[in-house]
Amino acid sequence: MLRVRPVHFTSRTGAWEQLLTALGMVQTEGGGGWQVFDSASGRLALHAAEAGSGQDGHTVLAVEVGDVAEFARRTNLSAQEDGTQEDGAVSATSQPAELVTADHGEACRITAPDGFSFLADKAPHTAQCADADPALAVVAVWYTADPEGAVRTLLHVGARPRPVPDNDETADFTAKNGGVLLVRPATGTPRSGLGFEYDGGLEPLQERLAAAGFAASVTEEAFGSTLHVANPDAGSPNAPATVWISQRRPMG
Repeated sequence: MLRVRPVHFTSRTGAWEQLLTALGMVQTEGGGGWQVFDSASGRLALHAAEAGSGQDGHTVLAVEVGDVAEFARRTNLSAQEDGTQEDGAVSATSQPAELVTADHGEACRITAPDGFSFLADKAPHTAQCADADPALAVVAVWYTADPEGAVRTLLHVGARPRPVPDNDETADFTAKNGGVLLVRPATGTPRSGLGFEYDGGLEPLQERLAAAGFAASVTEEAFGSTLHVANPDAGSPNAPATVWISQRRPMG
């Protein structure tokens, strides 16, 4: 299995809890400075951070898998098959997955050619949350100067490509067990981003956010509409001014 579950570090967990609830997510885990919210497609973990620290307002890309060791084996096998040359030699980047012991237990670290890495943790369950808004999906973004390498890495971990209407260096993927992964070209050090996707009109969601006390505005863009709501972490050097929820773009 593969499910998107970024980790967002924040000193404003209460405000984030209110925002995620208004978006239609449901808290399913909590305790020890750690909260996990489920959407109908993907999950988001909140981790308490000290205000003004380097972590405050920062999102880390992460995924959940069924069996960590098996996931590592399959990822490396896929990378080896992709990296094997005609003479049978194996490229140095064909072992991207490594079993590690994180502070929360056993995990698998995946390292991409651009040096970007993320963790795959064992999923506590495989079900999607029946009480969450069925139209909302969690979106994890990978900004990189090497989009081709990022695409290959996501293919190796089992992400599923989906067509996009714009023919550029962007790439969209879905995870079998929920969530969306985006690759976006960017200069500088590779980094993670966080957003959401909504399969339906954004106006009802905008009204729901307003009723919960969150000001939100809809922006019309080339390939669809995006709803922007004030980021609870605004003011932190790591945080953008808004959290975005894009309208899912139908492929026809």
